[in-house]
Amino acid sequence: MPTLSVIVPVYNEAKTIREILKKIDSVPLDKEIIVVDNHSSDGTDKILRDCRLDHLTVIYHATNLGKGASVRTGLSNAKGEFVVIQDADLEYEPGDYLRLMEAMHNENADLVVGARFMKGYKGLFVHKLGNRFLTLLVNSLFGVRLNDCLTCYKLFRREVIQTLDLKSQGFDIEIEIISKAIRKKFKIVETSVQYHPRSYGEGKKIRISDGFKVALSILKYRLI
Repeated sequence: MPTLSVIVPVYNEAKTIREILKKIDSVPLDKEIIVVDNHSSDGTDKILRDCRLDHLTVIYHATNLGKGASVRTGLSNAKGEFVVIQDADLEYEPGDYLRLMEAMHNENADLVVGARFMKGYKGLFVHKLGNRFLTLLVNSLFGVRLNDCLTCYKLFRREVIQTLDLKSQGFDIEIEIISKAIRKKFKIVETSVQYHPRSYGEGKKIRISDGFKVALSILKYRLI
C-alpha cells in the first residue's frame, strides 16, 4: 500500500499538466498519482494518454462533472494511507507534501490544511478579499480559528475522509470537507505552504459567482 495518494482533478490544463506531474513524481515519498480528467477539450487528455510515469492512474470523465466530482472519483480509487488533493495549475508546490506529512505526524492530526495566508498572500486582490471573507464566515459560524479554509492543500488519513460521505460536484467540495470535518470534531491542523497565484489570462477558473456559491454552501452545511 502506498503511503500517499495524490488526487489531481484536471480540466483544460494542457499548458501545465506535464510539469505538475513531473513535480509530483519528484517528491521523495512512496505514492500513487490519480489524475481525473474532467472531460478536457484542449488536448489535456491526449497528453495524459502519452504520459508514462510509475504508479500513475488516469481516469477520464465522459462529461464535465466539476471539481468535486473529480475529487470523489479519485477518492474511490485511492489506496494510500494518506490522501492529498493537488490542483494541476502550478499554483501549489508538491514539495510541500513533506511539510504537510510532518504536521500530520507531529500533531497526530486527522486533517492538515496547507494555509496560504500564514506568510502573506500575493495574488488577485478580489480573490484575497473573497477568501478572507469566506474563511471569516466559516470561523464565525462554526466557532473555529482557521487561516485558510478554501486552500486546495488538504491532507487526510484516508480512513478519515472516507467517513465524510462527500457529495459536492463543484468547487464547494472545499467547504464540504472542512465543515464536515469540524462537525465530526476531527483534529484539524494548519501549516504554511507556498502559493503562486495565476491570473485569468493564465487560465484561472474561479469566478466571483463561485464565491457566492461557496457562501451559500457554508450556510447550508452549518444548518444541516
